[in-house]
Amino acid sequence: MKQTWSRYLIIFAPLVIAGILLWPTFRSYQLGKQKAEVETSKDTVRINSFMRDNGESYRAAKNSSVKLGLDLQGGMYVMLEVDIVKLIEESALRESIDETFTSVINKTKAETQNTDENVLEVFLANFKAIAEPKGRSLISYFDIGDSKEISDNSIIDKLKRDIDDAVNQAMEVIRQRVDKYGVSEVSIQKQGARRIVLELPGVSNEKEMRDLLSGTARLEFKLVRNNQDIVKALYAADKALAPKDKKAALAATTDTTKKDSTDVVAKTDSTKADSTKKDSTKTAQAADTSNPYAHLPKDQQGKAYAADHKVSTLLQVMFKNGNQYIDATTQGGFFMTGNIPNGDYIFYASRTSFDKLMGYLASDALRGVMPPDLQLVRAAKPEANTAASLDPVYQVYCLKREAELKGDVITDAIPTFDPMDNKPVVSMQMDLDGAERWAAITGANIKKQIAIVLDDQVYSAPVVQGKIPNGSSQISGMADSKEANLLSVILKAGALKAPVQIIEERVVGPSLGEDNIQAGINASILAVVLVIAFMILYYRTGGMVANVAVLINVILMLAGLAALKGTLTLPGIGGIILTIGMAVDANILIFERIREEIRRGRGLRSAIDEGFSKALSAIVDSNITTALTGIILLILGTGPIQGFAFTLLIGIATTMFTAIIVSRAILELTMPASGTYNFGQPKNA
Repeated sequence: MKQTWSRYLIIFAPLVIAGILLWPTFRSYQLGKQKAEVETSKDTVRINSFMRDNGESYRAAKNSSVKLGLDLQGGMYVMLEVDIVKLIEESALRESIDETFTSVINKTKAETQNTDENVLEVFLANFKAIAEPKGRSLISYFDIGDSKEISDNSIIDKLKRDIDDAVNQAMEVIRQRVDKYGVSEVSIQKQGARRIVLELPGVSNEKEMRDLLSGTARLEFKLVRNNQDIVKALYAADKALAPKDKKAALAATTDTTKKDSTDVVAKTDSTKADSTKKDSTKTAQAADTSNPYAHLPKDQQGKAYAADHKVSTLLQVMFKNGNQYIDATTQGGFFMTGNIPNGDYIFYASRTSFDKLMGYLASDALRGVMPPDLQLVRAAKPEANTAASLDPVYQVYCLKREAELKGDVITDAIPTFDPMDNKPVVSMQMDLDGAERWAAITGANIKKQIAIVLDDQVYSAPVVQGKIPNGSSQISGMADSKEANLLSVILKAGALKAPVQIIEERVVGPSLGEDNIQAGINASILAVVLVIAFMILYYRTGGMVANVAVLINVILMLAGLAALKGTLTLPGIGGIILTIGMAVDANILIFERIREEIRRGRGLRSAIDEGFSKALSAIVDSNITTALTGIILLILGTGPIQGFAFTLLIGIATTMFTAIIVSRAILELTMPASGTYNFGQPKNA
């Protein structure tokens, strides 16, 4: 009785374990269908609700399930390029950058674009041709921290190290991001000096993956300084770009509108009925000496004002007066006289206007106008009422250039929902050093804004209500839970030292994957049917036992793939089919030996014992030699070859178990009391 239970255990225990290992695959498939249906509805409430209730379960099941390769389920092929030119530019001392250095950078960027040339060599050649004739050296722009050891050669060595570190770090960060996002069995390879090639099976959201790969994830906490300093800087920029001969400009404006102003006067003279009211208005305008455009026709005053205020008119400036904000951008605003009060301001700009504004501030004409410790940064998301427009409006923040705290102190980032408004947020936790510094920063800036800046865009700028001692913080402003999850993945994986750009992208369509899957399934079914038919016809009852063992073998192979987080590819399916043949081959060796022992006159039980015993060495030898070949293919091969070798090695292990142990347990359980068993031997045997 005890032996009977042990045999049942040998057969069914592996099946139970396989079921546990394959459950996440089934669950992932089930939740994936539900997720696709919810996303098809494009109902934001349903999508957020599904992700809140099932998001973590789906991600966990997906990570533990059997994956399909790029050739089966489709996906993305992406080639990335590390922006070495940007790395070199950012390595230079900010205060030393001038027109000469900018020319070298621009020429290097133009010459290395869409090529795989060595960027540093091109930069040094351009520097020698452009900067050195003007008396500049690398020491003029770069610093290595040790004034005694600094030289052009030491700077070049440091740039080489930085570039190598940036490319290697980019590969590692991208690998971590993709792994944390849930894409497994990704192929990541370095190509040339600064390019990285990825194969991403199963990726369906191309935009989301592009954002995941190209985001630099530079998280910074900066103090907001929306005060009169930046308004004065804008006023100074206006004066620097204003027409030099204002009288000539005003005269030209007046000449172009002479006819219109004559018509206005004639119309005024012809309407004496309301002359008292209009005369008093004109008298008030004449008396308003703070408006230098009062003498112009009203329809020309705005144009003349805009000509004199090219920078400030790109922003809408709101000044806080008590509990209200008033528009300070109009003709009667602070830019008119330069009488700029101290206080709190809010700035807005359309995307086009902001880009134009930053172009002005970066020009040589306005170099030094902005305070060196301040910078203008726009919000990551547009104002809600303008999000659908072609040129959406963003809030613009004036921030201290030096960050109070950087994202390297973040130890965890979790996507969740704000209990106050049920909107998606990312909760972050800092390490001990970061928590101490964060407590000091928040304690010193109560009732002030601290902007959370990611890749030079402000996600949120909360007002500090009190000291935060536990190192926690929160990023809001995400459109949905998917964006919050993406942001948390990027933050946990870390920041890139240099930006990366997608220079090539190919998408393998789902129809190709479906065709390959169907072809693989058809081939597998045909192989199994032929093997089963042969075994039943030739080995009769023994053949049926072997077939059951083969089916168990296939189940265990798939479970092994799931346990080892492997990926099923088209060559992998070929490995499974080959394993089916190898599995019955082991049983054929055993059954032939049993038939031989029966012909010699042995009893059934003795023949079975001898058959398994004598065939064991041949089975082990053949499988070991095949396994050695598979190991070599796995180590030295790439892509499809590795996929084939991986499934082959798993199949060898499961074949040894099912052919030698499981099939014998089934034979002994089904052995009739009469002591006869049909292995295809003649009836008189």
